[in-house]
Amino acid sequence: MKLYTYEELKEFVDHCTHCPLSQTRNRAVMGRGSLNSPILFIAEGPGRNEDRDGIPFTGRSGEVFDRLLTGIGMKREDIYITNIVKCHPPGNRDPFPAEQEACMPYLKYETLLLRPKIIVCLGRIAAQRIIRPDYRIMREHGTFLFRKNVWLTSCYHPSAILRDPSKFSETQNDFHTIYHKLQEYSVAEDCTE
Repeated sequence: MKLYTYEELKEFVDHCTHCPLSQTRNRAVMGRGSLNSPILFIAEGPGRNEDRDGIPFTGRSGEVFDRLLTGIGMKREDIYITNIVKCHPPGNRDPFPAEQEACMPYLKYETLLLRPKIIVCLGRIAAQRIIRPDYRIMREHGTFLFRKNVWLTSCYHPSAILRDPSKFSETQNDFHTIYHKLQEYSVAEDCTE
């Protein structure tokens, strides 16, 4: 089986017409960041700014995300961030299940390219798609589940923090927990070498 490069996968995403979102988008939004990162962040779909820029997490949500990363001594270059769907749903609505399904091969391939040790779902939609359908983000955010050699967790989406700033400190705590999990993994890796 031929393994595609990131650039080839991006080319597929940029020209995808597998669902109706391709007819209303300005630009498809492929994930960005370090292909060597042990952390993969997944949100549900691009917003209006991302649709304009073709880059995940620009605008005010991106500013919140960057603040959260800075709080744990990281930056965009240290992580990889993507979305389940690669095109902006009209009116900023949640992506429909069929739209998510159409994009899942791209997300699975991104995951294959990265081979992350930790996957962080940003928001309810991503957590219910990636972790399990009945996932309750208000109760379970910041907790970890180990599946298929990957630690899975979730935290509030930055846009939820913009709507309710009281969620920022909870999400900061979740990011610190994620950072500590990464440190635990790094120590374990060093011990096996």
